[in-house]
Amino acid sequence: MQWNKTLEEIKIYEAGKPIELVVREFGINPADVVKLASNENPNGCSIKVTEAIAKNAHKASLYPDDSFYELKDLLAKKWQVNDNNIIIGCGSDQVLEFVSRALLDETSCVLMSKVTFAMYEVYAKQMGTKIIRTPSYQHKADEFIEAYHKHKPKIVYICTPNNPTGDGIKKVDVLKIINAVDKETMVVVDGAYMEYAGAKDEAYKITPNDILDYENVIYLGTFSKAYGLGGMRVGYGIANEQVISQLLKMRPPFNITTLSLISAIEALKDEEFVQNSIFTHFTELKRYEEFADKNGLKYIESYTNFITYLFDKHDSTKINDELFKNGVIVRNLASYEMNAIRITVGTDKQNSRLFEMLERLL
Repeated sequence: MQWNKTLEEIKIYEAGKPIELVVREFGINPADVVKLASNENPNGCSIKVTEAIAKNAHKASLYPDDSFYELKDLLAKKWQVNDNNIIIGCGSDQVLEFVSRALLDETSCVLMSKVTFAMYEVYAKQMGTKIIRTPSYQHKADEFIEAYHKHKPKIVYICTPNNPTGDGIKKVDVLKIINAVDKETMVVVDGAYMEYAGAKDEAYKITPNDILDYENVIYLGTFSKAYGLGGMRVGYGIANEQVISQLLKMRPPFNITTLSLISAIEALKDEEFVQNSIFTHFTELKRYEEFADKNGLKYIESYTNFITYLFDKHDSTKINDELFKNGVIVRNLASYEMNAIRITVGTDKQNSRLFEMLERLL
């Protein structure tokens, strides 16, 4: 069979290892497995969401309201935009796919930081598009602007806070990049972890309103992180009406489920849960910083719900594998050419287990 040649350049995306895999391979009790690899909310989701799922479980046989009217209405009120500025996706990465398919081809290139969300590259390569990366894993405005003028990419990806490193870029620098590119280049501001960055430092907080007046910028948000709906797969894009009208042509019908839609609606109604989750997170994040200082570990200052530990004397793959064998799942960043591990900040109990295991290995 003759496959599309673009597939030869694409590496399969590897998600964080599931709890079930550890149970199968090492016979560990599921209750004893600590999963800190996929940046899920350790507090779960709002009780209002679980109650709504139980109440509406009988609707699983029905297609959702494909207009997503209620969800869009709540998002519009939250961000002070109009319904026609919003597109709903099966996770924000589906909106990324829409943008790639709508803009890219074999003659174009895209620009991103040296280390960032892997799906930017995957979607671009599916279109046969060339990948350009800045020299640093950090989002440095001057590096982006220099690379933009040199290569004139069709899309510029700004992941802030950045996954998988956790660092952020200030709003003033994001706007500096946006203002440096012309209208023929789309700028994607990926704010999957923005709730955490905004809570930590207002200077790093970017909202859809900050970019809505631009004709070539889209803001991405998700319910997978702070809202605790990773398993429901709901994300969104917010942009100028003309941008959204083009992207809607890429959207398949019923692209999120009935229960996913209900979950996202209820999650938006419980902002108190989100704020409490973020407060708890930063309390636990402080423990990770103190652990690193105590054990001579370097780390990247985090504006997200995870932290990245950098190793000098140890091998991240060996550390990752030993933790895994003992039922603690983290994310090895060796595939990003970093001697580092990314750790989701979990509950007090989960974090204590990780510290105990990691200190023993170090």
